[in-house]
Amino acid sequence: MTARLDQRAREVLADEDAVRRHDASVFDLRQRRDAAVAEVPDWEALRERASGIKRHLLDHLDRYLERFETQARAAGVRVHWATDAASANRIVSELLAARQVRQVIKSKSMLTEECGLNPVLEARGIEVVDTDLGERIVQLAGEPPSHIIVPAIHRSRFEIGALFHRTMGTPEGESDPERLTRLARADLRRKFTEADAAITGVNFAVAETGSIVVVTNEGNADLGMSLPNLHIACMGLEKLIPAMSDLPVFLRLLARSATGQPISVYTSVVTGPRPGAELHVVIVDNGRSELLASDGHRGALGCIRCGACLNTCPVYRKAGGYAYDQPIPGPIGAVLAPSLRAKEGGAELAQASSLCGSCSAVCPMRIDLHGQLLAWRRENRTAGALERVVTFVAATAMTRPALFGAAGRTAANFWSLLGRRFAGNPAASWLHGRELPEHPGESFRAQWLRRRETPK
Repeated sequence: MTARLDQRAREVLADEDAVRRHDASVFDLRQRRDAAVAEVPDWEALRERASGIKRHLLDHLDRYLERFETQARAAGVRVHWATDAASANRIVSELLAARQVRQVIKSKSMLTEECGLNPVLEARGIEVVDTDLGERIVQLAGEPPSHIIVPAIHRSRFEIGALFHRTMGTPEGESDPERLTRLARADLRRKFTEADAAITGVNFAVAETGSIVVVTNEGNADLGMSLPNLHIACMGLEKLIPAMSDLPVFLRLLARSATGQPISVYTSVVTGPRPGAELHVVIVDNGRSELLASDGHRGALGCIRCGACLNTCPVYRKAGGYAYDQPIPGPIGAVLAPSLRAKEGGAELAQASSLCGSCSAVCPMRIDLHGQLLAWRRENRTAGALERVVTFVAATAMTRPALFGAAGRTAANFWSLLGRRFAGNPAASWLHGRELPEHPGESFRAQWLRRRETPK
Protein backbone atom coordinates (compact mmCIF):
# COMPACT_ATOMS: atom_id res chain seq x y z
CA MET A 1 0.00 0.00 0.00
CA THR A 2 1.12 3.57 -0.59
CA ALA A 3 2.18 5.85 2.24
CA ARG A 4 -1.10 7.71 2.79
CA LEU A 5 -3.28 4.61 2.70
CA ASP A 6 -0.82 2.72 4.86
CA GLN A 7 -0.79 5.53 7.42
CA ARG A 8 -4.58 5.63 7.63
CA ALA A 9 -4.68 1.85 8.09
CA ARG A 10 -2.09 2.04 10.88
CA GLU A 11 -4.20 4.59 12.74
CA VAL A 12 -7.20 2.25 12.60
CA LEU A 13 -5.23 -0.87 13.50
CA ALA A 14 -3.84 0.79 16.64
CA ASP A 15 -7.15 0.06 18.41
CA GLU A 16 -6.99 -3.74 18.45
CA ASP A 17 -10.29 -4.20 20.31
CA ALA A 18 -12.14 -2.08 17.75
CA VAL A 19 -10.49 -4.01 14.92
CA ARG A 20 -11.56 -7.36 16.37
CA ARG A 21 -15.11 -6.12 16.92
CA HIS A 22 -15.33 -4.71 13.41
CA ASP A 23 -13.90 -7.85 11.83
CA ALA A 24 -16.37 -10.08 13.68
CA SER A 25 -19.38 -7.87 12.91
CA VAL A 26 -18.60 -7.58 9.23
CA PHE A 27 -17.77 -11.24 8.74
CA ASP A 28 -21.04 -12.15 10.47
CA LEU A 29 -22.78 -10.47 7.53
CA ARG A 30 -20.71 -12.62 5.17
CA GLN A 31 -21.79 -15.77 7.02
CA ARG A 32 -25.43 -14.68 6.94
CA ARG A 33 -25.06 -14.15 3.21
CA ASP A 34 -23.65 -17.65 2.76
CA ALA A 35 -26.52 -19.22 4.72
CA ALA A 36 -29.12 -17.32 2.69
CA VAL A 37 -27.46 -18.21 -0.60
CA ALA A 38 -27.37 -21.90 0.32
CA GLU A 39 -31.17 -21.88 0.48
CA VAL A 40 -31.52 -20.77 -3.16
CA PRO A 41 -30.96 -23.70 -5.56
CA ASP A 42 -30.74 -21.44 -8.61
CA TRP A 43 -28.38 -18.86 -7.07
CA GLU A 44 -25.72 -19.11 -9.77
CA ALA A 45 -28.39 -18.92 -12.46
CA LEU A 46 -29.75 -15.77 -10.78
CA ARG A 47 -26.27 -14.22 -10.77
CA GLU A 48 -25.82 -15.04 -14.43
CA ARG A 49 -29.26 -13.69 -15.31
CA ALA A 50 -28.68 -10.40 -13.45
CA SER A 51 -25.22 -10.00 -14.95
CA GLY A 52 -26.62 -10.56 -18.42
CA ILE A 53 -29.38 -8.00 -17.90
CA LYS A 54 -26.86 -5.38 -16.80
CA ARG A 55 -24.48 -6.12 -19.65
CA HIS A 56 -27.34 -5.66 -22.11
CA LEU A 57 -28.45 -2.44 -20.42
CA LEU A 58 -24.95 -0.96 -20.44
CA ASP A 59 -24.57 -1.82 -24.11
CA HIS A 60 -27.73 0.20 -24.84
CA LEU A 61 -27.64 2.66 -21.95
CA ASP A 62 -28.41 5.73 -24.08
CA ARG A 63 -31.59 4.16 -25.41
CA TYR A 64 -32.78 3.06 -21.96
CA LEU A 65 -32.04 6.45 -20.41
CA GLU A 66 -34.17 8.13 -23.05
CA ARG A 67 -36.91 5.57 -22.48
CA PHE A 68 -36.85 6.16 -18.73
CA GLU A 69 -37.01 9.93 -19.13
CA THR A 70 -39.95 9.70 -21.53
CA GLN A 71 -41.94 7.36 -19.27
CA ALA A 72 -41.09 9.24 -16.08
CA ARG A 73 -42.15 12.58 -17.57
CA ALA A 74 -45.38 10.99 -18.78
CA ALA A 75 -46.07 9.94 -15.19
CA GLY A 76 -45.55 13.50 -13.91
CA VAL A 77 -41.92 13.25 -12.82
CA ARG A 78 -39.54 16.14 -13.48
CA VAL A 79 -36.24 14.72 -14.70
CA HIS A 80 -32.93 16.56 -14.31
CA TRP A 81 -29.49 15.67 -15.70
CA ALA A 82 -26.25 16.32 -13.80
CA THR A 83 -22.86 15.92 -15.42
CA ASP A 84 -20.91 15.87 -12.17
CA ALA A 85 -21.20 16.22 -8.40
CA ALA A 86 -21.19 20.03 -8.50
CA SER A 87 -24.09 20.18 -10.97
CA ALA A 88 -26.06 17.57 -8.99
CA ASN A 89 -25.64 19.59 -5.79
CA ARG A 90 -26.60 22.78 -7.62
CA ILE A 91 -29.80 21.24 -9.03
CA VAL A 92 -30.90 19.97 -5.62
CA SER A 93 -29.99 23.26 -3.93
CA GLU A 94 -31.93 25.31 -6.46
CA LEU A 95 -35.00 23.08 -6.16
CA LEU A 96 -35.00 23.53 -2.39
CA ALA A 97 -34.27 27.26 -2.52
CA ALA A 98 -37.09 27.88 -5.00
CA ARG A 99 -39.53 26.36 -2.52
CA GLN A 100 -37.96 28.02 0.53
CA VAL A 101 -37.15 24.67 2.13
CA ARG A 102 -35.40 24.92 5.49
CA GLN A 103 -35.58 21.31 6.74
CA VAL A 104 -34.88 18.15 4.75
CA ILE A 105 -35.19 14.50 5.73
CA LYS A 106 -32.91 12.20 3.77
CA SER A 107 -32.73 8.44 3.42
CA LYS A 108 -29.48 6.57 2.88
CA SER A 109 -27.91 7.43 -0.46
CA MET A 110 -24.34 6.60 -1.37
CA LEU A 111 -24.64 8.86 -4.41
CA THR A 112 -25.27 11.95 -2.27
CA GLU A 113 -22.29 10.89 -0.12
CA GLU A 114 -20.24 10.64 -3.30
CA CYS A 115 -21.36 14.14 -4.31
CA GLY A 116 -20.95 15.64 -0.83
CA LEU A 117 -24.52 16.98 -0.83
CA ASN A 118 -25.08 17.42 2.92
CA PRO A 119 -22.34 20.04 3.52
CA VAL A 120 -23.50 22.01 0.46
CA LEU A 121 -27.07 22.21 1.76
CA GLU A 122 -25.99 22.96 5.32
CA ALA A 123 -23.82 25.85 4.05
CA ARG A 124 -27.03 27.31 2.58
CA GLY A 125 -28.76 27.17 5.96
CA ILE A 126 -30.78 24.03 5.23
CA GLU A 127 -31.01 21.45 8.01
CA VAL A 128 -30.44 17.94 6.65
CA VAL A 129 -31.44 14.99 8.83
CA ASP A 130 -30.35 11.50 7.79
CA THR A 131 -33.15 9.16 8.80
CA ASP A 132 -31.54 5.76 8.36
CA LEU A 133 -30.49 4.86 11.92
CA GLY A 134 -26.90 4.04 10.99
CA GLU A 135 -26.62 7.22 8.92
CA ARG A 136 -28.10 9.24 11.76
CA ILE A 137 -25.51 7.84 14.16
CA VAL A 138 -22.55 8.82 12.00
CA GLN A 139 -24.16 12.19 11.22
CA LEU A 140 -24.45 12.97 14.93
CA ALA A 141 -20.84 11.87 15.37
CA GLY A 142 -19.69 14.11 12.52
CA GLU A 143 -18.39 11.12 10.55
CA PRO A 144 -18.99 9.73 7.07
CA PRO A 145 -20.44 6.20 6.70
CA SER A 146 -17.88 3.43 7.14
CA HIS A 147 -19.92 0.79 5.28
CA ILE A 148 -22.41 1.14 2.43
CA ILE A 149 -25.11 -0.98 4.12
CA VAL A 150 -24.40 -0.60 7.86
CA PRO A 151 -22.84 2.87 8.09
CA ALA A 152 -22.10 2.74 11.84
CA ILE A 153 -20.81 -0.83 12.04
CA HIS A 154 -17.52 0.48 13.46
CA ARG A 155 -19.32 1.86 16.54
CA SER A 156 -20.07 -0.19 19.69
CA ARG A 157 -23.43 0.09 21.46
CA PHE A 158 -21.66 1.80 24.37
CA GLU A 159 -20.22 4.44 22.06
CA ILE A 160 -23.64 4.96 20.46
CA GLY A 161 -25.27 5.29 23.91
CA ALA A 162 -22.74 7.94 24.91
CA LEU A 163 -23.26 9.74 21.59
CA PHE A 164 -27.05 9.80 22.01
CA HIS A 165 -26.69 11.08 25.58
CA ARG A 166 -24.43 13.89 24.35
CA THR A 167 -26.49 14.89 21.31
CA MET A 168 -30.08 13.93 22.16
CA GLY A 169 -30.12 14.02 25.95
CA THR A 170 -30.91 10.33 26.37
CA PRO A 171 -30.28 8.70 29.78
CA GLU A 172 -26.60 8.49 30.64
CA GLY A 173 -25.15 4.98 30.48
CA GLU A 174 -27.91 3.60 28.26
CA SER A 175 -26.50 0.91 25.95
CA ASP A 176 -29.36 -1.46 25.23
CA PRO A 177 -29.79 -1.56 21.41
CA GLU A 178 -33.58 -1.86 21.52
CA ARG A 179 -34.03 1.07 23.92
CA LEU A 180 -31.51 3.17 21.99
CA THR A 181 -33.43 2.49 18.79
CA ARG A 182 -36.71 3.57 20.40
CA LEU A 183 -35.12 6.79 21.65
CA ALA A 184 -33.70 7.55 18.21
CA ARG A 185 -37.05 6.78 16.59
CA ALA A 186 -38.85 9.23 18.89
CA ASP A 187 -36.35 11.96 18.02
CA LEU A 188 -36.60 11.23 14.28
CA ARG A 189 -40.40 11.16 14.29
CA ARG A 190 -40.43 14.85 15.16
CA LYS A 191 -37.98 15.54 12.31
CA PHE A 192 -40.26 13.75 9.86
CA THR A 193 -43.28 15.83 10.78
CA GLU A 194 -41.36 19.12 10.58
CA ALA A 195 -39.61 18.50 7.23
CA ASP A 196 -40.34 20.56 4.13
CA ALA A 197 -38.80 18.09 1.65
CA ALA A 198 -37.46 14.56 1.35
CA ILE A 199 -34.34 13.36 -0.48
CA THR A 200 -33.86 9.68 -1.23
CA GLY A 201 -31.53 7.50 -3.19
CA VAL A 202 -32.66 5.06 -5.86
CA ASN A 203 -31.86 1.36 -5.77
CA PHE A 204 -33.27 0.64 -9.22
CA ALA A 205 -34.99 2.66 -11.96
CA VAL A 206 -37.22 0.90 -14.47
CA ALA A 207 -36.89 2.21 -18.03
CA GLU A 208 -40.11 0.51 -19.19
CA THR A 209 -42.36 2.38 -16.75
CA GLY A 210 -40.33 5.39 -15.58
CA SER A 211 -40.55 4.04 -12.01
CA ILE A 212 -37.98 4.32 -9.24
CA VAL A 213 -37.49 1.58 -6.67
CA VAL A 214 -36.36 2.31 -3.10
CA VAL A 215 -35.37 -0.56 -0.81
CA THR A 216 -34.99 -0.20 2.99
CA ASN A 217 -35.34 -2.19 6.18
CA GLU A 218 -36.54 0.66 8.40
CA GLY A 219 -39.28 2.27 6.33
CA ASN A 220 -37.68 5.69 6.77
CA ALA A 221 -37.57 6.38 3.03
CA ASP A 222 -41.24 5.46 2.67
CA LEU A 223 -42.26 7.80 5.48
CA GLY A 224 -40.09 10.54 4.03
CA MET A 225 -41.64 10.17 0.59
CA SER A 226 -45.15 10.24 2.07
CA LEU A 227 -45.11 13.32 4.32
CA PRO A 228 -43.55 16.35 2.56
CA ASN A 229 -44.91 17.51 -0.77
CA LEU A 230 -41.45 17.67 -2.34
CA HIS A 231 -39.48 14.48 -3.04
CA ILE A 232 -36.08 14.60 -4.76
CA ALA A 233 -34.61 11.24 -5.80
CA CYS A 234 -30.92 11.15 -6.76
CA MET A 235 -29.62 8.27 -8.89
CA GLY A 236 -26.52 7.32 -10.80
CA LEU A 237 -27.26 6.74 -14.47
CA GLU A 238 -26.27 3.07 -14.11
CA LYS A 239 -29.16 2.31 -11.73
CA LEU A 240 -31.48 1.50 -14.63
CA ILE A 241 -32.94 -1.89 -15.40
CA PRO A 242 -34.85 -2.47 -18.65
CA ALA A 243 -38.23 -3.78 -17.48
CA MET A 244 -40.34 -4.36 -14.39
CA SER A 245 -40.09 -8.11 -15.02
CA ASP A 246 -36.33 -7.82 -14.35
CA LEU A 247 -36.80 -6.35 -10.88
CA PRO A 248 -37.45 -9.64 -8.98
CA VAL A 249 -34.10 -11.01 -10.18
CA PHE A 250 -32.23 -8.12 -8.57
CA LEU A 251 -34.35 -8.06 -5.42
CA ARG A 252 -33.63 -11.75 -4.77
CA LEU A 253 -29.92 -11.04 -5.06
CA LEU A 254 -29.74 -7.75 -3.16
CA ALA A 255 -31.09 -8.58 0.28
CA ARG A 256 -29.41 -11.98 0.51
CA SER A 257 -26.04 -10.54 -0.50
CA ALA A 258 -26.33 -7.53 1.80
CA THR A 259 -27.70 -8.85 5.09
CA GLY A 260 -28.66 -12.48 4.52
CA GLN A 261 -32.41 -11.70 4.37
CA PRO A 262 -34.68 -13.39 1.82
CA ILE A 263 -36.00 -9.93 0.96
CA SER A 264 -35.75 -6.46 2.44
CA VAL A 265 -38.56 -5.32 4.71
CA TYR A 266 -39.70 -2.45 2.47
CA THR A 267 -39.55 -2.35 -1.34
CA SER A 268 -41.36 0.69 -2.74
CA VAL A 269 -42.04 1.19 -6.45
CA VAL A 270 -42.82 4.83 -7.17
CA THR A 271 -44.32 5.77 -10.55
CA GLY A 272 -44.96 9.50 -10.55
CA PRO A 273 -45.77 11.82 -7.65
CA ARG A 274 -48.84 11.50 -5.47
CA PRO A 275 -51.63 14.06 -6.09
CA GLY A 276 -50.59 17.58 -5.11
CA ALA A 277 -46.92 16.64 -4.62
CA GLU A 278 -43.75 16.96 -6.70
CA LEU A 279 -41.29 14.22 -7.61
CA HIS A 280 -37.93 15.21 -9.11
CA VAL A 281 -35.38 12.63 -10.28
CA VAL A 282 -31.78 13.82 -10.64
CA ILE A 283 -29.77 11.52 -12.92
CA VAL A 284 -26.05 11.89 -12.20
CA ASP A 285 -23.08 11.01 -14.41
CA ASN A 286 -20.04 12.11 -12.37
CA GLY A 287 -17.54 10.00 -14.29
CA ARG A 288 -19.81 7.09 -15.09
CA SER A 289 -19.72 7.76 -18.83
CA GLU A 290 -15.94 7.54 -18.75
CA LEU A 291 -16.19 4.23 -16.90
CA LEU A 292 -18.71 3.01 -19.47
CA ALA A 293 -16.24 3.78 -22.25
CA SER A 294 -13.56 1.61 -20.63
CA ASP A 295 -13.76 -1.99 -21.83
CA GLY A 296 -11.70 -3.08 -18.83
CA HIS A 297 -13.75 -1.36 -16.14
CA ARG A 298 -17.31 -0.85 -17.41
CA GLY A 299 -18.44 -4.01 -15.61
CA ALA A 300 -18.15 -2.14 -12.29
CA LEU A 301 -21.27 -0.18 -13.29
CA GLY A 302 -23.22 -3.37 -12.65
CA CYS A 303 -22.75 -2.93 -8.89
CA ILE A 304 -26.02 -2.93 -6.91
CA ARG A 305 -24.34 -1.64 -3.71
CA CYS A 306 -25.03 -4.75 -1.63
CA GLY A 307 -21.76 -4.56 0.32
CA ALA A 308 -20.97 -8.29 0.00
CA CYS A 309 -17.45 -7.59 -1.24
CA LEU A 310 -16.74 -5.44 1.84
CA ASN A 311 -17.97 -8.15 4.19
CA THR A 312 -15.58 -10.75 2.81
CA CYS A 313 -12.53 -8.58 2.07
CA PRO A 314 -9.70 -9.24 4.57
CA VAL A 315 -8.33 -5.73 4.05
CA TYR A 316 -11.63 -3.93 4.68
CA ARG A 317 -12.50 -6.17 7.62
CA LYS A 318 -9.26 -5.25 9.38
CA ALA A 319 -8.65 -1.67 8.27
CA GLY A 320 -12.29 -0.52 8.21
CA GLY A 321 -13.96 2.00 5.95
CA TYR A 322 -12.08 5.10 7.06
CA ALA A 323 -8.72 3.77 5.91
CA TYR A 324 -9.99 4.22 2.34
CA ASP A 325 -10.83 7.93 2.79
CA GLN A 326 -13.43 7.66 0.01
CA PRO A 327 -17.25 7.70 0.06
CA ILE A 328 -17.39 4.03 -0.98
CA PRO A 329 -14.82 1.77 0.73
CA GLY A 330 -13.84 -1.85 0.16
CA PRO A 331 -13.08 -3.60 -3.12
CA ILE A 332 -15.88 -1.94 -5.08
CA GLY A 333 -14.82 1.45 -3.74
CA ALA A 334 -11.24 0.80 -4.82
CA VAL A 335 -12.47 -0.10 -8.31
CA LEU A 336 -14.81 2.90 -8.64
CA ALA A 337 -12.70 5.62 -7.00
CA PRO A 338 -10.35 6.33 -9.92
CA SER A 339 -13.31 6.89 -12.27
CA LEU A 340 -16.06 8.52 -10.24
CA ARG A 341 -14.10 11.70 -9.62
CA ALA A 342 -13.77 10.86 -5.95
CA LYS A 343 -11.27 12.43 -3.58
CA GLU A 344 -7.66 12.81 -4.57
CA GLY A 345 -5.74 9.62 -3.90
CA GLY A 346 -8.41 7.24 -5.15
CA ALA A 347 -5.98 5.59 -7.55
CA GLU A 348 -3.87 4.25 -4.70
CA LEU A 349 -6.74 2.13 -3.36
CA ALA A 350 -6.03 -0.65 -5.87
CA GLN A 351 -3.09 -1.48 -3.61
CA ALA A 352 -5.45 -2.18 -0.70
CA SER A 353 -6.11 -5.74 -1.76
CA SER A 354 -4.66 -9.18 -1.14
CA LEU A 355 -6.03 -10.25 -4.55
CA CYS A 356 -7.51 -13.32 -2.86
CA GLY A 357 -10.50 -13.16 -5.21
CA SER A 358 -13.10 -13.51 -2.46
CA CYS A 359 -14.79 -10.26 -3.52
CA SER A 360 -15.34 -11.57 -7.04
CA ALA A 361 -16.60 -14.89 -5.67
CA VAL A 362 -19.40 -13.31 -3.59
CA CYS A 363 -20.40 -10.47 -5.94
CA PRO A 364 -24.01 -11.16 -6.98
CA MET A 365 -23.39 -9.35 -10.27
CA ARG A 366 -20.29 -11.40 -11.14
CA ILE A 367 -18.10 -8.30 -11.32
CA ASP A 368 -14.46 -9.32 -11.76
CA LEU A 369 -13.34 -7.11 -8.89
CA HIS A 370 -9.89 -8.53 -8.27
CA GLY A 371 -9.20 -8.52 -12.00
CA GLN A 372 -10.17 -4.84 -12.14
CA LEU A 373 -7.96 -4.06 -9.16
CA LEU A 374 -5.04 -5.61 -11.00
CA ALA A 375 -5.90 -3.56 -14.08
CA TRP A 376 -5.95 -0.32 -12.08
CA ARG A 377 -2.57 -1.21 -10.61
CA ARG A 378 -1.15 -1.58 -14.09
CA GLU A 379 -2.78 1.62 -15.35
CA ASN A 380 -1.93 3.89 -12.43
CA ARG A 381 1.41 2.39 -11.45
CA THR A 382 1.24 3.65 -7.87
CA ALA A 383 3.89 1.29 -6.49
CA GLY A 384 6.68 2.91 -4.47
CA ALA A 385 10.41 2.37 -4.96
CA LEU A 386 10.63 -0.45 -2.38
CA GLU A 387 7.64 -2.27 -3.87
CA ARG A 388 9.13 -2.02 -7.35
CA VAL A 389 12.39 -3.53 -6.09
CA VAL A 390 10.57 -6.37 -4.34
CA THR A 391 8.47 -7.03 -7.44
CA PHE A 392 11.58 -7.09 -9.64
CA VAL A 393 13.33 -9.55 -7.33
CA ALA A 394 10.24 -11.78 -7.18
CA ALA A 395 9.86 -11.73 -10.98
CA THR A 396 13.53 -12.59 -11.40
CA ALA A 397 13.24 -15.56 -9.05
CA MET A 398 10.01 -16.83 -10.59
CA THR A 399 11.49 -16.96 -14.07
CA ARG A 400 14.52 -18.98 -12.94
CA PRO A 401 13.57 -22.40 -11.50
CA ALA A 402 16.80 -22.98 -9.57
CA LEU A 403 16.67 -19.54 -7.98
CA PHE A 404 12.97 -19.97 -7.21
CA GLY A 405 13.65 -23.28 -5.46
CA ALA A 406 16.45 -21.76 -3.38
CA ALA A 407 14.24 -18.83 -2.42
CA GLY A 408 11.48 -21.20 -1.34
CA ARG A 409 13.81 -23.19 0.88
CA THR A 410 15.15 -20.01 2.43
CA ALA A 411 11.66 -18.68 3.08
CA ALA A 412 10.65 -21.96 4.75
CA ASN A 413 13.52 -21.63 7.21
CA PHE A 414 12.53 -18.11 8.21
CA TRP A 415 8.75 -18.56 8.04
CA SER A 416 8.03 -19.38 11.67
CA LEU A 417 10.56 -16.82 12.92
CA LEU A 418 9.18 -13.91 10.87
CA GLY A 419 5.61 -14.79 11.78
CA ARG A 420 6.23 -14.12 15.47
CA ARG A 421 5.70 -10.77 17.11
CA PHE A 422 8.86 -9.78 18.96
CA ALA A 423 10.94 -6.65 19.32
CA GLY A 424 13.28 -6.22 16.39
CA ASN A 425 11.37 -8.48 14.01
CA PRO A 426 12.03 -6.98 10.54
CA ALA A 427 8.55 -8.07 9.46
CA ALA A 428 6.82 -6.41 12.44
CA SER A 429 5.40 -3.53 10.40
CA TRP A 430 3.95 -5.85 7.77
CA LEU A 431 2.53 -8.20 10.42
CA HIS A 432 0.61 -5.40 12.12
CA GLY A 433 -2.95 -6.39 11.29
CA ARG A 434 -1.93 -9.58 9.46
CA GLU A 435 -1.19 -13.17 10.38
CA LEU A 436 0.94 -15.63 8.45
CA PRO A 437 -0.79 -18.96 7.81
CA GLU A 438 0.77 -22.10 9.20
CA HIS A 439 3.55 -23.34 6.94
CA PRO A 440 2.61 -26.64 5.23
CA GLY A 441 6.05 -28.10 5.95
CA GLU A 442 6.77 -29.23 2.41
CA SER A 443 6.30 -27.00 -0.60
CA PHE A 444 4.34 -28.00 -3.67
CA ARG A 445 7.60 -27.91 -5.64
CA ALA A 446 9.26 -30.33 -3.22
CA GLN A 447 6.27 -32.67 -3.28
CA TRP A 448 6.19 -32.60 -7.08
CA LEU A 449 9.89 -33.45 -7.40
CA ARG A 450 9.63 -36.23 -4.82
CA ARG A 451 6.60 -37.84 -6.46
CA ARG A 452 8.09 -37.54 -9.93
CA GLU A 453 11.23 -39.32 -8.78
CA THR A 454 9.39 -42.06 -6.88
CA PRO A 455 9.08 -45.26 -9.01
CA LYS A 456 5.50 -46.27 -9.75
